[in-house]
Amino acid sequence: MDRVQPHLSTHSSCILDRHFTSDEVRVAAFSIAPTKAPGLDGLPGLFYHKFRDLVGPKVTAECLRCLNDGGSLEAVNGTLVVLIPKVKNPVRITEFRPISLCNVIYKIVAKVIANRLLLVLDEVISNSQSAFIPGRLIADNALIGFECLYAIQNQKRNVGSFALKLDMSKAYDRVEWDFLALMMGKLGFSSQWIDKVMNCVSTVCFSFAINGEVCGSVKPSRGLRQGCPLSPYLFLLCAKSLSSVINAVVRDSSLSGFQCKRAGPTISHLFFADDSLLFSKATDRDCTNI
Repeated sequence: MDRVQPHLSTHSSCILDRHFTSDEVRVAAFSIAPTKAPGLDGLPGLFYHKFRDLVGPKVTAECLRCLNDGGSLEAVNGTLVVLIPKVKNPVRITEFRPISLCNVIYKIVAKVIANRLLLVLDEVISNSQSAFIPGRLIADNALIGFECLYAIQNQKRNVGSFALKLDMSKAYDRVEWDFLALMMGKLGFSSQWIDKVMNCVSTVCFSFAINGEVCGSVKPSRGLRQGCPLSPYLFLLCAKSLSSVINAVVRDSSLSGFQCKRAGPTISHLFFADDSLLFSKATDRDCTNI
């Protein structure tokens, strides 16, 4: 964590901390897919779209209460976990994929925060990460990675180079809430903004759909939900810590990285959401430091 430097400017922090408006709530509400499976309240996005004139004012007021006045999201943050089979006749629990069905009101609040965060995310997340950032394509890093691998295979230097692929298993489930809050603070986010984000993350309560019935009530202590509009961007903020450590090690000359050409930039790592590629010289020192 000591390797992480503040990246958010004062101007960008002020943009995040501005009061949220009813227009932002409206845009977020109509960006919710109308026919996706609803959460515990059973109301899909289509209900809020079609009956906007009837329920819109109350929904907007409740969302702004949570966004501007610090109101708790606990009442609307119940999440239904449903298991979707990965194969035709599943037998093991690993053959199911869990999905989190959030209530639409919660998703509207989270989407408003996510839309505001997207305004400054490019300033915080380095170019080594290409997923979920406006103006970047995940294919960009794929092309760079391909060129690096091609150059490694065809290089004629005395010391070879290598690429190491890392896959973070259960990446969202392993995110510690305290670490997320600390990371946002280190990057320069205000305490006011951090409180808004953690209101979304830490007030969740899980129930489970089993044989057509809703069972249980579990309060988690860590993790991000796949169905939450904020989760991809919060995970990028956490992954920023790994990127900062790698960059610092390269600056300290403890890791060499890789250059496709002698005059080209040094590439030490590429991120693809929760997957990553590391590049360096094939020496005992570099392998040990990684």
